[in-house]
Amino acid sequence: MNPANWRELTPEEKRVIELKGTERPFTGEYNDHHVKGTFHCRRCDAPLYRSSDKFDSGCGWPSFYDSLDHAKVKEETDTSHGMIRTEITCANCGSHLGHVFPDGPKPTGVRYCVNSASINLNKKD
Repeated sequence: MNPANWRELTPEEKRVIELKGTERPFTGEYNDHHVKGTFHCRRCDAPLYRSSDKFDSGCGWPSFYDSLDHAKVKEETDTSHGMIRTEITCANCGSHLGHVFPDGPKPTGVRYCVNSASINLNKKD
């Protein structure tokens, strides 16, 4: 992990990634997005999710039923805002990605609910 290679973030990206914020539902650039490729961490460029694992959950954020590699997405209990949820972060740089829920489709049954501000699509992958 080399912070010198991290991408500079906009104020909105910093609010989401560093302060564990969230986008308003249905406003992120990847919510209704269907281009093939791999979604990478916006800060450090680590590959995290495949577009083929993305699905329309109707929740208002990009949703994936699996991660590219479970070692690349770290899960931790989040008790903020009076709720108990599972936060997901980039295992490489610690960027806040969103949360994971046990209500996704088969084959995994999980829904990675990710902020568009936390990811970039690489169409070449």
